[in-house]
Amino acid sequence: MSKTILIVPGSIRKNSSSHKLIPAVTKYFPAEFSYEVFDQLGELPHFNDAAEPGEKIIGWRKTIADSAAVIFITPEYAYGVPGTLKNALDWIVSSGELVNKPTALITASTSGQYAHESLILILGALTAEPDQHARLLISFIRSKLDTEGHVIDPALETKISDLVTSLTNTIISMTAD
Repeated sequence: MSKTILIVPGSIRKNSSSHKLIPAVTKYFPAEFSYEVFDQLGELPHFNDAAEPGEKIIGWRKTIADSAAVIFITPEYAYGVPGTLKNALDWIVSSGELVNKPTALITASTSGQYAHESLILILGALTAEPDQHARLLISFIRSKLDTEGHVIDPALETKISDLVTSLTNTIISMTAD
């Protein structure tokens, strides 16, 4: 089984907090794990339940299917899930790539509570609901990063480490069976 973890930033802005958190997360990966960042959410067509979804959607689905796990790192926009992320998730409702896939969710925003709760429900509908140890809500994210995007909150560092440990242990236990 692959030990590549797919990281999906929910923001399409390259200097977003979601993107800045990627190094803070990946530094805790055990040596046998690698990662791939899916930065093409903004390139996916609007969901239309097409019988033939097109090349970009086939690629998106394959990227998920080929990964050992998925980490979503997302902001909250207008008290909800960013539209591009919701669109991408809608494309995999019927195809099943996230069914029983180990998944983690990090919501990093000013508040984030509403998007976080909504994404837990959405991921549950896709049979990929992250367990309690693989969920992290980071409110007031900008106060926890320095000007270069490094985490400056020791408690947050511990929470990120714990989330990664939980997710990678899940992957290891699944491959041991």
